Amino acid sequence: MPSTWSQILLHIVYGTKNREPLITPKIRDRLYPFIGGIVRDEGGVLYTIGGMSDHVHMLVRWGTDRGVGDLVRHVKSRSSLWIRKEFACPFRWQKAYGVFSVSASNAEKVKSYIAHQEEHHRQRSFMEELVELLQRHGVEYDPGYLLD
Repeated sequence: MPSTWSQILLHIVYGTKNREPLITPKIRDRLYPFIGGIVRDEGGVLYTIGGMSDHVHMLVRWGTDRGVGDLVRHVKSRSSLWIRKEFACPFRWQKAYGVFSVSASNAEKVKSYIAHQEEHHRQRSFMEELVELLQRHGVEYDPGYLLD
């Protein structure tokens, strides 16, 4: 029987629309497990999730049969609808997102990075963090499109 073996780990990061600080602790405590359920429903595994009031980081294992854009689109659309319904707030995610490959040997380092977001953001903003991630991974970008 033919099989496909893969270990595709992805660090996905995206922010709230206009970087509004809408992810309160009350929302966050329910949002992260909800997103984990979406990832499972879509066929992935959420290893860890974290972030700040204006953005989210996820470390996800993803398969080979669907594009990561499908996953991110489903996570963002389902979670924003859920937040608007559950918390009666005008919540929206930004259109863009970053996705970076992670080697299995580096997964623990990325998990720690995600878990310590508050410490990182005492030193730099989400925009500074995003630009650093893009540069570190050699991703070309237009600064005019970082704020959508």
